[in-house]
Amino acid sequence: MNKINAEFIRLIPKADLHVHLDGSLRLGTLIELAKKEGVELPAYTEKGLREKVFKKQYASLPEYLKGFGYTTAVMRRAENIERIAYELGQDAIDEGVRYMEVRFAPQLHASDTLSVADSIRAVVAGLNRAKEEHNALPAVKKGEDLPFHFGVIACAMRSFNAQMSPYYKNLFGVLSQYSKFEVFGAASLELARLVVKLVKEEGLPVVGFDLAGEEAGYPASDHVEAYKYIHKNFMRKTVHSGEAYGPESIFQAITDCYANRIGHGTHLFDSEMIKDRKVKDKRAYVEALANYIASQRIGVEVCLTSNLQTLPEIKSVAKHPVKEMIKRGLSVSIATDNRLVSNTSVSKELELLAKNIPLTHKEFKNIVIAGFKGAFFPGTYMERRAFVRQVINRYDELAKKYLN
Repeated sequence: MNKINAEFIRLIPKADLHVHLDGSLRLGTLIELAKKEGVELPAYTEKGLREKVFKKQYASLPEYLKGFGYTTAVMRRAENIERIAYELGQDAIDEGVRYMEVRFAPQLHASDTLSVADSIRAVVAGLNRAKEEHNALPAVKKGEDLPFHFGVIACAMRSFNAQMSPYYKNLFGVLSQYSKFEVFGAASLELARLVVKLVKEEGLPVVGFDLAGEEAGYPASDHVEAYKYIHKNFMRKTVHSGEAYGPESIFQAITDCYANRIGHGTHLFDSEMIKDRKVKDKRAYVEALANYIASQRIGVEVCLTSNLQTLPEIKSVAKHPVKEMIKRGLSVSIATDNRLVSNTSVSKELELLAKNIPLTHKEFKNIVIAGFKGAFFPGTYMERRAFVRQVINRYDELAKKYLN
């Protein structure tokens, strides 16, 4: 039986459930828009930016995050955001992605000339254009290729400061009598109300709500009201958790925020990171949490390259906890996180997995399909189910040809 190889991975339909818009620009577009908007870059060639900013390996998380200062600076106009979203859709489609959920923090991009709502509309417009172009192709219409679908995930921020965007500056001014943690919660609740309104009144494919940013010191509990609002309006929830903090962060995402999926979940099994003194048996706590996630089919969005770049304690893909996640039967999907900042694609991530983690063909297939089954699909359950069946049929056709 043939090994899972790069050609097979390139051809199969893939999903990307965890990809940040502001971390996934084309370098050429960043350079062009920076010149247009008067944003100073440390270099104005793709090679120069790869050497100075967007590297293969980073010395620290702050160095990894440095690039976002440049990308977000060119994302203050609707036309720029729409173009970036369109190009991301194109790049994903070109490598075989047939379902994608693009997440971004709309309040981070709002300005005096761009409303939070219009930033969301711009992302949808760009991705819609890429979708319509692909789905109009003869191969798609004949059933020789799968259609492309997408959803948008609105990110609230665990923390922010007034310098990060005009929206945040104004909010701190309006709520000057409140603590910063209350301001964080107010921002996420306002975003939650807005996205529900846009879905109900305009039918925008905002399929989920997320919480991103630094975990330590900024608990998800500050954002409970936003997640309650989202939950009561039948929207799906994901939370960045267990990336830079321990199992308690994941527990909080599930119990306080009703998370349907977990972003990263990298430290799920790190019992020594548990800080709550009430937890007497840390090992039992982790076992119960992992078993609950597995049994409830709470998806885990794993981003291998990004984790290796930002978490120095993970020395290689072979040492990544994804191996243990798969062993325990968790619903794992493989995602990119940031295509530019991590210099990656879904195909590259799946290749890393296949080369470094011993997997049967069935296990590999389950991981690929989990990206579609765990989708916050912008349609009915039956429509999603029909699409997943299309994906499985296409995968099986290719597996018969390339793996037998």
